[in-house]
Amino acid sequence: MDTTPVKTILSRPVFGTLSPQTGSHHLFVADAEGALAISDMAARAPAGFFEGAEIVYIPDPDGKHVAALEALKPGQFHQAPSFASLLPRLKQTLANAHMGLRLYLAGTEGLIGQAMQVALEAGIDHTSIQTEHRGSLARRMQCVHCKGITENVTTQPATCAHCGLLLLVRDHYSRRLAAFQGVCINAEDRSEIPPMEEIFR
Repeated sequence: MDTTPVKTILSRPVFGTLSPQTGSHHLFVADAEGALAISDMAARAPAGFFEGAEIVYIPDPDGKHVAALEALKPGQFHQAPSFASLLPRLKQTLANAHMGLRLYLAGTEGLIGQAMQVALEAGIDHTSIQTEHRGSLARRMQCVHCKGITENVTTQPATCAHCGLLLLVRDHYSRRLAAFQGVCINAEDRSEIPPMEEIFR
């Protein structure tokens, strides 16, 4: 019997654990449970670490964890209702960044992927970026047929929010798009509709 471990899919992102780094500016971008990763890191950070830090946070609708992040007394704290709404601020901050910037991304895979994409496009060195996944495993999916992006996919298969096709959510992850690929699951016979299961919670 072969006991060789199954190779992981190389395109899948690999996340670590946030840890305080030396740098001239610390920028945190997080959503939902990502706040817990920042709070956990704060317990290991030296005194005064957050005085010059900036936290940009997308809270859950109930506003949970906002008070905990504010209690860290960061130099700047901003809340945003969605990633799209914080994008202009993030792009401007990264465009004006100097050597010594440290970027910390925490929360859902969708947030981390999109923020990483923006940072790399802005020329931020990947060694200056730390990531930690916390919370939902919901996926950001791109339909390979219509190219539309569907956010927060939790089922397998999933329906494309743009063209309505029933898609198999593949494990292939596109770093360029910050999304998993979705392929029509019943292309040969549309009457074949496999049951949907909650897989990515």
